[in-house]
Amino acid sequence: MFRRSPKPAEPIEHPWLDRREATANVLRRLELDITMRLDGLLQGDYRGLVPGHGSEPGETRRYEPGDDVRRIDWNVSARMLDTYIRQTVADRELETAVAVDLTPSLDFGTADSEKRDLAVAATAAIGFLTLRIGNRFGAELIRPDGVESIPAKQGRDHVLHIVEQVLTAPRGESSTTTLADGVARLRGPHRRRGLRAVVSDFIDDSDWPAQMRLASVRNQLIAVEIVDPRELELPNVGTLAVVDPETGERREINTQSKKVRQRFAEAALEQREEIAAQLRESRTNHLQLSTDRDWLHDVVRFVATQPGKAS
Repeated sequence: MFRRSPKPAEPIEHPWLDRREATANVLRRLELDITMRLDGLLQGDYRGLVPGHGSEPGETRRYEPGDDVRRIDWNVSARMLDTYIRQTVADRELETAVAVDLTPSLDFGTADSEKRDLAVAATAAIGFLTLRIGNRFGAELIRPDGVESIPAKQGRDHVLHIVEQVLTAPRGESSTTTLADGVARLRGPHRRRGLRAVVSDFIDDSDWPAQMRLASVRNQLIAVEIVDPRELELPNVGTLAVVDPETGERREINTQSKKVRQRFAEAALEQREEIAAQLRESRTNHLQLSTDRDWLHDVVRFVATQPGKAS
């Protein structure tokens, strides 16, 4: 699909990400937004953004309807002549790694921000929310010319370093890197079990669904899909020049035609439904952020609907 290029004049302003500020000030404001607004609403550890069950074996108890059958302890069940499950102890140090799409399709926005701004926000939210419980945080930055790995480490300074790398990543006119390349790296350098996240618009022809399925085998996986309203429907603005940011291909579209606008909306809806279906098949938790909505509210709503605390 083609996406409208952002206007070169009148750069988009955003209340928490002002291009005219120094990078340090931007990071400080973003951290305050997350720690004061998000953390104040999401009380308790190990909720939503981290795996529910640990890897260390604990005590057994009788099976109850709704329990995960994969946790049945068959040896104990055979001895007790009843069905028992093996409880696990929640891990207290997990590894979180995020693959962030920084290819040209993210350099687009027609509402309150660009899609790349939301990629910065999503990376920071995941990093700071997992930081509060001592987890290690790493990243795979999917740049136009390759994937850059940042090893997982603990600490606020390391989270800020990763967010800064996303914030200041150079923009490219074309890309030779695919989303599948970046997702595959989540299974390479990051070997400890934990949380894996992919931040992208998922507009990519590579076999990323297969890589997502592989990444979800040993980890909790979250897909943060970033969209812009103009990718879902065309405005009636006459002849509109659109450019594919990944290839540079240019085309003019007559948006005055109701049939053209309708066909575009139908194709866009079909594309998003296909992406959602592929994420479900890969056992991925799906969070969608849009440039015309408050991303903090979307994150809070997402975390609140996730499974409860581990015990």
